[in-house]
Amino acid sequence: MSGFPEPDEVIEIDLPKVAKHGLYITAFSLVLLLAIHFILEKAIYFFTDIISILLLIVGYVLLIVLHEFFHLLGFRVFAHVPWKRMVVGVNLKLGIAYATTDKLMTNKAIRKALLLPFWMTGIIPAIIGLYQGELVLIILAALLIGGAAGDFEMYRKLKRLPNDWLIKDDPKLPKLYVFAPERIEKEVK
Repeated sequence: MSGFPEPDEVIEIDLPKVAKHGLYITAFSLVLLLAIHFILEKAIYFFTDIISILLLIVGYVLLIVLHEFFHLLGFRVFAHVPWKRMVVGVNLKLGIAYATTDKLMTNKAIRKALLLPFWMTGIIPAIIGLYQGELVLIILAALLIGGAAGDFEMYRKLKRLPNDWLIKDDPKLPKLYVFAPERIEKEVK
């Protein structure tokens, strides 16, 4: 980490453990949303047509892209990170999409940016899907709610730290470097 002192703490997540939790969250969300859908619609149905399956696949890819976009939007809105200091990509080796920046953010700001995609690509599509009775959207919402498992884990680990502590996102790995603000002020000046 060129230009930065040794971090006070490094926060990492265990990807296999997070993937397992993501499956549980997805399954729970799917069962809950389908139960609510059944109560609202008074019927249960499944789709087997090719159009619905294609919509599910295309919608999933689109919502993953939107998930990462909402991280970037969170960096911009909550941490005032310039667009040119942000990067989005896919790590095929780890099987993850990511949005990152090289700029320090406060703990409070990054926690908001971590949860923004959950609300925008999980909860809001779930509400719309339930309101409109759209099974494809309900399933997509459950997948994206479970897909936020890594964000939930990072949020949980950051929640115990003071709001003003500074966080540096690792550009390639699901890892955060944590700095006490007074250390950064002394080291950078």
